[in-house]
Amino acid sequence: MTDDLWGRHRAVLPDWLALYYDRPLEITHGEGRHVWDAAGNRYLDFFGGILTTMTAHALPEVTKAVAEQAGRIIHSSTLYLNRPMVELAERIAQLSGIPDARVFFTTSGTEANDTALLLATTYRRSNTVLAMRNSYHGRSFSTVGITGNRGWSPTSLSPLQTLYVHGGVRTRGPYAALDDRAFIDACVDDLRDLLGHTRPPAALIAEPVQGVGGFTSPPDGLYAAFREVLHERGALWIADEVQTGWGRTGEHFWGWQAHGRSGPPDIVTFAKGIGNGMSVGGVIARSEIMNCLDANSISTFGGTQVTMAAGLANLTYLLEHDLQGNARRVGGLLIERLRAAAAQIPAVREVRGRGLMIGIELTKPGTDEAAPEAAAAVLEAAREGGLLIGKGGGHSTSALRIAPPLSLTVAEAEEGAEILEGALRSIA
Repeated sequence: MTDDLWGRHRAVLPDWLALYYDRPLEITHGEGRHVWDAAGNRYLDFFGGILTTMTAHALPEVTKAVAEQAGRIIHSSTLYLNRPMVELAERIAQLSGIPDARVFFTTSGTEANDTALLLATTYRRSNTVLAMRNSYHGRSFSTVGITGNRGWSPTSLSPLQTLYVHGGVRTRGPYAALDDRAFIDACVDDLRDLLGHTRPPAALIAEPVQGVGGFTSPPDGLYAAFREVLHERGALWIADEVQTGWGRTGEHFWGWQAHGRSGPPDIVTFAKGIGNGMSVGGVIARSEIMNCLDANSISTFGGTQVTMAAGLANLTYLLEHDLQGNARRVGGLLIERLRAAAAQIPAVREVRGRGLMIGIELTKPGTDEAAPEAAAAVLEAAREGGLLIGKGGGHSTSALRIAPPLSLTVAEAEEGAEILEGALRSIA
């Protein structure tokens, strides 16, 4: 049946629509931190639909909220008052840390970043955008234009002038040998020099932890230092929290809070986990930025009642059960367990991350060269052992990505680590 579906997939869908595994997997249902395929095989899910199943599969509180809302009305568009949308916006504005915040809902992180770019360039009357090397911000025309990862950038055409800044990857590049303080100073000097060669930019957009790029991040405080330089010139800071938001990093509710010395970002984008699988994205911004547009705009599907009901139920569950704290505790144990295992495996260059956002960078043993074939082999071996993980990486890198639902238990973390250790040893 899966082979038949795979053939049908190839016949009607684009060649560039990526599928994992030599024999692609059809997931039919899930519960908690587990999913099942069409053949009835059970897997521990350490990727959560690309960090989207944030709390748990088939979480009763979310499925009940969706069913009840669907029984009343599913959709009406933003042309009408929408109670679930207002209620979720109120919660998010309060949690954002942005003063006098306004919230606009979209259907994806790509659309959220598109909106943030529209707001920033309109507010600043500039189409120059600063972005980080190794970054990923979406698949639309404008977000591809600011993505600093060649593997996810199919065109150089763009409505924006994009300039790329150092600092998103701590252990590679020209500043890798510096200590954290010197690394930040060098990146700030690079930013100041770059700004001296171009017209004033609209904004810097940055992921606090780079997702598709392999869960890389700078030392804490880098973006705070950047913000001071940007503030001198009136430029905005956009924090892309599509993958880092809602407590996934454990230490903070938002990834930007590791860089909060200079205050919150001017704009925050979010998506993925808040809907727990429903299509929810959005933008948070100070009111004068959000309200800078001088033409009409709506969102047909952003903020639709059924997705807002899911987001409200999911966020309530996350807060009431302190899943941020669970990510910190269980994620800390998982990282240490994986580091101990990786110390014996020559192909592992680094185990990095925080909370339940963990990257394992693989290289050819004895070198600093990427090993994409090894990453693919580990992915396959982990699946055979009953574990689903992701992969990523940027320029000359290959990494495994581990991001389970935030309700992961200690026993499940240990089970997943054991399977993953075996998969890593299979390539040693």
